[in-house]
Amino acid sequence: MKLTDFDYRLPDELIAQEPLPERSASRMLVVDRATGTFNDRKFTDLPAYLKPGDCLVLNDSRVFPARLFGRKEDYHRDVEVFLVQPASPDRKLWNVLVRPGRKLPPGTKIRFSDTLSCDILEAGNGGERVVHFTTARNIDDEIAAVGHVPLPPYIHRVDNAADRTRYQTVFADKPGSAAAPTAGLHFTPEVLEDCRAAGANIAKVTLHVGMGTFQSLQTDEIRLNQLHAERFNISAEAAGQILGAGRVVAAGTTSVRTLETAARRNGGIRGCSGETSIFVYPGFEFRATGALLTNFHLPKSSLLLLVCAFGGVELMLAAYRHAVEKRYRFFSYGDCMLIL
Repeated sequence: MKLTDFDYRLPDELIAQEPLPERSASRMLVVDRATGTFNDRKFTDLPAYLKPGDCLVLNDSRVFPARLFGRKEDYHRDVEVFLVQPASPDRKLWNVLVRPGRKLPPGTKIRFSDTLSCDILEAGNGGERVVHFTTARNIDDEIAAVGHVPLPPYIHRVDNAADRTRYQTVFADKPGSAAAPTAGLHFTPEVLEDCRAAGANIAKVTLHVGMGTFQSLQTDEIRLNQLHAERFNISAEAAGQILGAGRVVAAGTTSVRTLETAARRNGGIRGCSGETSIFVYPGFEFRATGALLTNFHLPKSSLLLLVCAFGGVELMLAAYRHAVEKRYRFFSYGDCMLIL
């Protein structure tokens, strides 16, 4: 298999630029792997597909304002620093992405405000950089003051006040993600209560979304690609809920990566934390995930490969063609798919 095998045609107008007025109003394409059939439903129908003994696994990572705009000397336009992951205990050293990369080599100083600046220390592939922030104040407060909601680049508008709420799940708890775990964006407290009423238990795990989730794959030979590490945590309580489930229903690819990482560690799923760079593509053996709720993902992305690994390549690519034909909304603020 080549990465080019995982391309599909997507009209630009199907890329959702705004969230729907109501979180839970999204459509949901239900894909049955056993029968190979599609069913066009609403997200609020999700509880009807849950049953006693199921465990719905949610990623409770919280998005922080990771996009910073600043100025460098002798350059007339703003430059962008996208915070990915802290690299020191004091959170002043960060792994970031910068734009335009050709204008921001090591040794560059960028000023964001009168009290916050950074120096570029190292350069990696493409726009990857290591930077050190300088401020006399609390670094997280400074970032919160000048940072913007990290909307993905296919949303062609500036972030607004509403995005601070809508590009965040209602159960977000632990700050650390540079992008939202988007399958969770559809849930409301009412839908979560309906899931419990259907007999499903709800467990929360944490995976802080970084470059491992959203960075483009670099080579057409799929197995030669590697993902960046991302931090995760599973509490002992959540592990007990997951192990006691008759079926694990993962909400989002980040939940899947957390579950499948833990399932491969010594002793299997249990209370644990660490980093994962697990890369899931067709041929992968799933040891924990029994069903998957997920948004629609970019062509030739690691997320689409994960979905195809779980649902089957031909069936998933057919499901994407069906979603395009039926005018589903795609990507972060778009509709979702439930793979049974």
